[in-house]
Amino acid sequence: MKKSGVIIAILTLLLLVDATKASAQKKIIPYPDVRETDVMWKKRIWREIDFRQKMNLPFYYPIESHDGDRSFINVILDALKEGRIQAYEVTSTGELNKPVPYSKLITSLDTERQQNQYDDNGNFTGTKTITIAFKPESVTRLRIMEEWYFDNKRSQMLVKILALCPVNMREVDSLQKPNELFWIKFDDSTRVVLSEAPFYNRNNLAARMSYDDVFWKRYFDSYIYKEDNVYDRDISSYANGVDAMYESDRIKQEIIDFEQNVWEY
Repeated sequence: MKKSGVIIAILTLLLLVDATKASAQKKIIPYPDVRETDVMWKKRIWREIDFRQKMNLPFYYPIESHDGDRSFINVILDALKEGRIQAYEVTSTGELNKPVPYSKLITSLDTERQQNQYDDNGNFTGTKTITIAFKPESVTRLRIMEEWYFDNKRSQMLVKILALCPVNMREVDSLQKPNELFWIKFDDSTRVVLSEAPFYNRNNLAARMSYDDVFWKRYFDSYIYKEDNVYDRDISSYANGVDAMYESDRIKQEIIDFEQNVWEY
């Protein structure tokens, strides 16, 4: 009887501990449940967050993780290593249908380049392929695939993030160009990981935010670099400089105008 009492007491204690952990864990806010028949308008766009922008600096720092604080890319890489989320290869169609194991992914992030070789007299003798190890701090941008849609039942314009893609810069033909590393779905598994990772709130240190809060509240600065189109092309393929900025603003304004026009009628 005594042993049974002890076992019951231990089980009760374990249940209380689990319940405490569950209540302390931050819950993610689910997206509204919308029926496809209630969606009267929809547009898919891709936007880019540049970590160099002042508002976006917390995505990049700290470079070295400490005291529970991690940069965005380190949060993602840690979760991929632990098998909590799945990475997908970058495809020409943009579809997330080619999962890649972490072991293969981390190797593919390394880059190769040709280095000139010289003899002791300074004469050129040829080139040698050298491997440059991937560094998380090389990731300075984040691309987002999202869907804007008008819910006829709620009479409201809504947005849903579909996927995320870390980006670094690589030299191509002597020019620095964005290089997509991999995509991850912005599903519940990813959102739970992001909800557990603190994001530096420069406006109020007492009100800690998570990376999931940042995406949910859209607490970031970004620009549109592509909209869904029959040519499947980025804005940069047909506009540059100021023209590209105007085109990005045009797409953004188109979404705003649609909602306003609905209310006019």
